[in-house]
Amino acid sequence: MKQEEKMTAEVIAVFPDKVRISVDSIEDFTIAEENLRVGSYLRIADNDNAVMIAVIENFTIEVANSSEEEPKRKYILEANPLGIIRDGKFERGGDTLAIPPKKVEPAKMEEIQKIFEESLSEEKKFAFAKLSTNRSISVPVDGDRFFNKHIAIVGSTGSGKSHTVAKIIQNAVRGKIGEYEGLNNSHVVIFDIHSEYRAAFPDAKFIDITNLKLPYWLLNSDELQELFIDTEANDHNQRNVFKEAVVKSKKDHFDGAEGQKEKIHFDSPLMFEIREVLQFARDKDTERVPSATAGKDKAGPLNGQLTNFVSRFENKLSDRRLDFLLGNEARDMTFEEVLKSLIGYGDDKSNVTIIDLSGVPFDVLSITVSLISRILFEYGYYYKRLRIDENQDVNEINDVPLLLVYEEAHKYVPNNDAAKYRASRESIERIAKEGRKYGVTLMLASQRPSEISETIFSQCNNFLALRLTNPADQNYVKRLLPDTMGNLIDRMPTLRAGESLLIGDAVVLPSVVQVDMCDPTPASTDIPYWQLWQEQWHNLDIDKIKKIWGRQ
Repeated sequence: MKQEEKMTAEVIAVFPDKVRISVDSIEDFTIAEENLRVGSYLRIADNDNAVMIAVIENFTIEVANSSEEEPKRKYILEANPLGIIRDGKFERGGDTLAIPPKKVEPAKMEEIQKIFEESLSEEKKFAFAKLSTNRSISVPVDGDRFFNKHIAIVGSTGSGKSHTVAKIIQNAVRGKIGEYEGLNNSHVVIFDIHSEYRAAFPDAKFIDITNLKLPYWLLNSDELQELFIDTEANDHNQRNVFKEAVVKSKKDHFDGAEGQKEKIHFDSPLMFEIREVLQFARDKDTERVPSATAGKDKAGPLNGQLTNFVSRFENKLSDRRLDFLLGNEARDMTFEEVLKSLIGYGDDKSNVTIIDLSGVPFDVLSITVSLISRILFEYGYYYKRLRIDENQDVNEINDVPLLLVYEEAHKYVPNNDAAKYRASRESIERIAKEGRKYGVTLMLASQRPSEISETIFSQCNNFLALRLTNPADQNYVKRLLPDTMGNLIDRMPTLRAGESLLIGDAVVLPSVVQVDMCDPTPASTDIPYWQLWQEQWHNLDIDKIKKIWGRQ
């Protein structure tokens, strides 16, 4: 008997977003290539000779007595319609099913391959995963749509999140059109908070606290005030003196046309001497002014009012951990040197720049991320203006687009309004809302998506949701996903390591995929406690630890 004749399945109900199917013999309702499971694909034929493809969401088993009073099982499958194969082409949407459907059977491998392999032109395909239910089928995404829209990768510890991030970037930097020697034109900046990604990208430009240099004079007014002024004190005297001193120093060091000097303001990206600002505040705090009595003076209007501000200022400048921002080397760097170092230009060109934030003091982490993010956003903005000025008919607004990867994004763009996160939130939210117009896109990676700024997360159009065990995170992701997979989204707590829901504008079908293994892999942050504890006692060189500690 032919396999088609064994099929004992029929559609028993059709809903706007669901099809219910009754199967008498699940053993006969199979194909050689695949064992049916939740997530498997079905083909449903209608009277128009079109084939609807649906994915199994769940199934139930009904047990009833037959006419011979023997127990008989019946399987009820519920499937989510995904689209129609008509004239050999796949079309999204499942609302064209004629009633009643003729036949239901498991989708053939060639049909599934047709959906994923033939729905994208070869030059658009970007692949990093296989279909979870059939590892022989690659699941490519539209590479332009994938990277041109913001990406969110979420998953609990141990779900394979870092490996997924690494695999996507590794494949991106290896892609080439034609044959040529050297680097392709990809530019990726990774904000690495746990020192994971250097192992995965040995040829990347690596920047950490030992070689990071960011001139303080590139900070904007909000960032400068967050760094130097006690925001809780709400002291207008501090703010006014600080602003006056910064503007004065910028004008004193300005060597341009005299007429331009008068246009300098607090936010002008010009070099100023931070120690002159401190001395200005000291002078105001100790100022004496002439009194009405001849030959005598009196305390100035701010005498003794800035003592706490001056003390805080002095502590910042003497903190060696902040030399990357406030030291002389950082001060003397040019804007061109900073930009080249961040996007992989200069003598050591690289597709990937890793900014290791693990050594950056927590109280300036937000400011550091904010400054770098803002510089990279403004690069996109001004490069677009340059290209349009030089060629009004330019096709691409930015032919050197950037991808900014924020690992553990909830650490510096959390979903709260605390002052210490204000700078980084504003910078990254601006990129989330406007960056695509200038060729600057985001990849957010987090194990706690519910703690990420909703303004930022909601701007993402492509999602990889790995295993999530926290109910708050699961509900948050479900609520924000723009293209769900029906009840399949409930599989997030049970996904295997590296298994992910792939959803968004760039994927032909929302799918459960297994992300390919990356090579080399990121450094694991999991310490094998029990294995290490069973080894013989390890000696520590406390003196060396002290020396390193003292340099911070």
